[in-house]
Amino acid sequence: MARHHRDLLFCRRLPGIAVGRLCDKCDGKCVICDSLINPDKLVHICDECNFGSFQGNCIVCNGKGTSDAYYCQTCVAQEKDRDGCPKIVNIGTARADRFYEQKKYGFQKPA
Repeated sequence: MARHHRDLLFCRRLPGIAVGRLCDKCDGKCVICDSLINPDKLVHICDECNFGSFQGNCIVCNGKGTSDAYYCQTCVAQEKDRDGCPKIVNIGTARADRFYEQKKYGFQKPA
């Protein structure tokens, strides 16, 4: 996801022992390049990204994590797995703009 959206930023702190998780929607994707082939190395995230309410959440979209996250074989060969914690820390301008537009015009979520 972050490969296609330039406004999303990775955490990039030193990874700890916590294993990154992915939701059903993001399951099977490489967290760096979004490829769906050759999962190779387990993703570790920093302790700050796995603390409190963030524990067990998807590292791409912050949904409910159901499976472990992996780097693909290409990203491991290019050593992109050593760049730090791959959790996306901001929500991006498109999502933020949508939130404020809904708030501005008073749209409500359907119940």
